[in-house]
Amino acid sequence: MPGRICIDLFITLDGVAQAPGGPGEDPDGGFRFGGWQAPLLDEAAGAQVDEGIQAMDALLLGRRTYDIFAAYWPYQLDSEDAGIARKFDAIPKYVASRGAPDLGWRGSHLLGADLAAELQALRGRHQEIHVIGSIDFARTLFAEGLFDQLNLWVHPIVVGPGKRLFPDDGPPAALELVSAEPATEMGTVLLRYRPTGAVPATGDMAS
Repeated sequence: MPGRICIDLFITLDGVAQAPGGPGEDPDGGFRFGGWQAPLLDEAAGAQVDEGIQAMDALLLGRRTYDIFAAYWPYQLDSEDAGIARKFDAIPKYVASRGAPDLGWRGSHLLGADLAAELQALRGRHQEIHVIGSIDFARTLFAEGLFDQLNLWVHPIVVGPGKRLFPDDGPPAALELVSAEPATEMGTVLLRYRPTGAVPATGDMAS
């Protein structure tokens, strides 16, 4: 059975996925709220995230997120986050980039230009492939239908302008809700969707 590609995103209530982890993560466009997720983390949300990480057997990243991860996680192998760090260190990491980056983190591989073919090959080698963050890359996967599940951690905060998975000029798509996990203590909700491959239906409320 071929593996699946899951997109994992932490988003605000108004859909912003930019820089949840820290102030300097992604200041593009003058984004002022880098690190917005930190005050909203709790034990329940952490357990949800950790469960997903431990289940994956490959990591698929855009170039910017790879650089952030590579500068941090290999140096956390003996920290309080060692469980996550060791998992990331042990599994293969595949990077989408138009350039020729130096992929010094062990087990890192650069994807070729034919993205659809590369991802099909990954599905043949792995069972649970996760894209974490990587908002620009996630947009490409969504637009081209190259994913199997979308996992959204929706946080009770509104930040205004910022990068979103669904920009105003994005493609139409229909999704089916797979599951919705109850709110954590801080009010975060985990929503899991799968693409249906259909154009959203319309109707007439008067009919």
